[in-house]
Amino acid sequence: MTTLPGLLAASRAIQSGALDPEDYVQQCARRADEVEPWLHAFVSRASLADMFRNIGDGPLAGIPVGVKDLVATVDLPTTMGSPIYVDHMATCDAAIVTQIRQLGGVVFGKTVTTEFAWREPGPTVNPWNPAHTPGGSSSGSAAAVAAGVLPLALGTQTVGSVIRPAAYCGVVGFKASYGAIPRAGVFPLSGSLDHVGFMTRSVDDAAFAFNLLRNRVASEPDSVVLPAVLLDPEHGLAPTAAPRLALLRTPHDDKVTAEQSAALERTVAALRAGGATVEAFSLPDIYWQGIDGLHCLLEAEGGAIHRSHVDQFPDRTSMHIRDLVTRGQGRSAMQYLAARALQQTLRQGATSQLQGFDAVLTTPATGEAPLGLSFTGDPIFCALWSFTGLPAITMPIGRSANGLPLGVQLVAPYRQDAHLLRTAKWVESALARANKASTS
Repeated sequence: MTTLPGLLAASRAIQSGALDPEDYVQQCARRADEVEPWLHAFVSRASLADMFRNIGDGPLAGIPVGVKDLVATVDLPTTMGSPIYVDHMATCDAAIVTQIRQLGGVVFGKTVTTEFAWREPGPTVNPWNPAHTPGGSSSGSAAAVAAGVLPLALGTQTVGSVIRPAAYCGVVGFKASYGAIPRAGVFPLSGSLDHVGFMTRSVDDAAFAFNLLRNRVASEPDSVVLPAVLLDPEHGLAPTAAPRLALLRTPHDDKVTAEQSAALERTVAALRAGGATVEAFSLPDIYWQGIDGLHCLLEAEGGAIHRSHVDQFPDRTSMHIRDLVTRGQGRSAMQYLAARALQQTLRQGATSQLQGFDAVLTTPATGEAPLGLSFTGDPIFCALWSFTGLPAITMPIGRSANGLPLGVQLVAPYRQDAHLLRTAKWVESALARANKASTS
């Protein structure tokens, strides 16, 4: 959709002096001016003068970043997609925003989220077809990157809110291992499930963002410190050798559309032709109990967070939030504790389950983005990875008959983020070679 350079290419050009950082920011702003009247990806945007003034030194110098409107910023409102907080100004930046600024990056704008990252959609449309949803809850972030406005945007995922909108909009979405990215200053939906993730245009760009914005110290509850992935500024990630991939069979495969299944089959054929080993794989039944466990944790924790909103502002909370609170009140302590125990069991057990594989290969969504803006899509193919906290990444693999993106998802054991990214780079490169060969 755009010729503007992506994250790593823009950073490289700015660092070398080949690209003026103010020029790059201005080009992104012009692109936003072109598409925002119909895209509706932003709640608010910083002025050019403010962005120019805030460009700093560092590897993100001159890089404009979209910040999901759950993530606190002192200079733009943080509304959480809710009329309750329409004028809310945070008193300090979220930890990850502080990191972005310290690395020289600028906050370009606050991107649209569904209400409190739950189910009530905002106005954002899919950039490939405005009649279709961009997915949620990280709607604006996915759409802004896909439309060529930004090289990097922040999303959050509690069930499927990074991976699914990235797949629907045809960009790379990366959800690191649970606790690997700072969450302080991000309004919670469910503390035991919430992740911060990245929307970019390539796997290299996602790895670059991960290296810069991952935790350096374990300063938050449940935070982990993971090593950087080896990334050459000129050539990007060094991919793995031809990987061994586990083609996952799930109890929910009947929900996948024929187009998505065919796209996945073509992808598997291309990867095998490129040298990968792809084997059919199933997880023990207990893993699929994790989706029920996820709903238990989300309802109990989300219901507790939003009970005061429903009590104080019944006319400014959607039926989705009211229903979440009602469901949460129906959860017992025994159910909650059992779900937390299952979460730890499955997270730890995934390493042995996936032994010998480089990654799981699966679909990120049931198919193309649904028609209409009232439903952001089914997150069923992301839910297990959010419950277990395993790292996941999606990338585009083709288009539907309606011209909408279709994607593929890769998942690795907990804390194996660097290996997942290198595996994803191999997959991305193999698919690019296959696509070039088929069109030459």
